[in-house]
Amino acid sequence: MTAQTIDEDRSDAAYRSWLKEAVRRVQADANRSADTHLLRFPLPTDWGIDLYLKDESTHPTGSLKHRLARSLFLYGLCNGWIRPGKPVIEASSGSTAVSEAYFAGLIGVPFIAVMAKTTSQAKIDLIEFHGGSCHLVDNPHEVYEVSARLAEETGGHYMDQFTYAERATDWRGNNNIAESIFAQLRLEPHPEPAWIVATAGTGGTSATIARYVRYSQHDTRICVADPENSCFFQGWVEHDPDAACASGSRIEGIGRPRMEPSFVPGAIDRMMKVPDAASIASVHLLEQRLGKKAGASTGTGLWSALKIVAEMRAAGERGSVVTLICDPGDRYLDKYYSDEWLAEQGIDVDPYRRHLEAFLAGEAWTG
Repeated sequence: MTAQTIDEDRSDAAYRSWLKEAVRRVQADANRSADTHLLRFPLPTDWGIDLYLKDESTHPTGSLKHRLARSLFLYGLCNGWIRPGKPVIEASSGSTAVSEAYFAGLIGVPFIAVMAKTTSQAKIDLIEFHGGSCHLVDNPHEVYEVSARLAEETGGHYMDQFTYAERATDWRGNNNIAESIFAQLRLEPHPEPAWIVATAGTGGTSATIARYVRYSQHDTRICVADPENSCFFQGWVEHDPDAACASGSRIEGIGRPRMEPSFVPGAIDRMMKVPDAASIASVHLLEQRLGKKAGASTGTGLWSALKIVAEMRAAGERGSVVTLICDPGDRYLDKYYSDEWLAEQGIDVDPYRRHLEAFLAGEAWTG
């Protein structure tokens, strides 16, 4: 096919009409469902510190990744990468794929998720519910190569969230998650949070929040919480863009075996390494205190947020801290809420549960 033929194809009236309608449908979804609730986590009132959780599980596809998927689809459509009738392919641990399957169905293109076989069955079921199909691989490290190969074989588009997440989101505003947080805090006792805590899968969310904070000239600092079996913490501490680890994360949705292109270390102020048992104990605490089940990635952020609250309390500081509810816990009933699975993994949450309960009862944070 000649360059001239390609140019003629991309200016075709039928394609332009399809593109306009596809963009309209994706933007209409944002108009209906862009914002989510900001929940207050109960802390002793005499501490003078407020802890909030931005509940991203209330999106139509049930997770923080709904925002990302919308941005990636708009980015791919407006770049001319997503074409009528051609599949969109994504390397995903599940939640992004659920959301992308939804948007693919919205604009009428096929969707294929390339995921590790260890991905929870509930996520696979949700992808298929939204009309997508799943291509499962034995080794999580293979998802990138397999996705690129499938795109080449089918003539489709490899979305590549791990490269494009930080580019696709408008971090200056346009109702991104950071802008929403600050708008919802406007009437609260401490409207400018001392810290916002995020977790990283692609790194796109932490980059968006950090860039918005700097662009808007806020004093808020950004902390990224990293689970076991993820290299982001090591890469950030050692300033090593080639940091890697051999094992995959047990905390679905976050943690990566390599430094992903969308993770922007220079934009964030602090990182914490969180034991998996602490992450899981924290979501059990969330259910106990707010009556809300969440995935363990939420627990990773909540543990770090509570540690920051403890540091502020010890220093006599007042203010607010914000973290995220990333996705609902009903996707992980056979994992993080299963005593059998925890035993198989050798995860003992009890010491961390007791630690959290003691802290909220007024004892000092230890460790």
